[in-house]
Amino acid sequence: MKIRIVNKSDNQLPAYETDLSAGMDLRAMLDKPVAIKPLGRALIGTGLYIELPPGYEAQVRPRSGLAAKKGITVLNTPGTIDADYRGEIKVILVNLSQEEYRVNHGDRIAQMIISKHERAELEETASLNKTSRGEGGFGHTGSN
Repeated sequence: MKIRIVNKSDNQLPAYETDLSAGMDLRAMLDKPVAIKPLGRALIGTGLYIELPPGYEAQVRPRSGLAAKKGITVLNTPGTIDADYRGEIKVILVNLSQEEYRVNHGDRIAQMIISKHERAELEETASLNKTSRGEGGFGHTGSN
């Protein structure tokens, strides 16, 4: 699949780091470093604009190493980029650590996954078919 992309940054295009990677790293496009205080958040631009085909979305997700090592994650994960969106891809980073975190130009800040999706047609009804689970929700099968 080919996706049209405009890169207004001087960073390299997103790329898969290994042959079996699902996500491509997104890099920060910044004029100056951004400091994110503990429990703070920042909207970080990438300088990237994409044109997805109908039936696809781009999902913006945290980078696992950044989350595990530094406590930096994506606030609305996964963030969805719709096929008709033509604005800049931006990432909402949140600092869940107890130390200030500095984002620099070119830092890998998130990953982007291209995913096929279906459009559903909702059919209103007065009741649903019964299942063995029923209305069992959060934690209904136990805590372990």
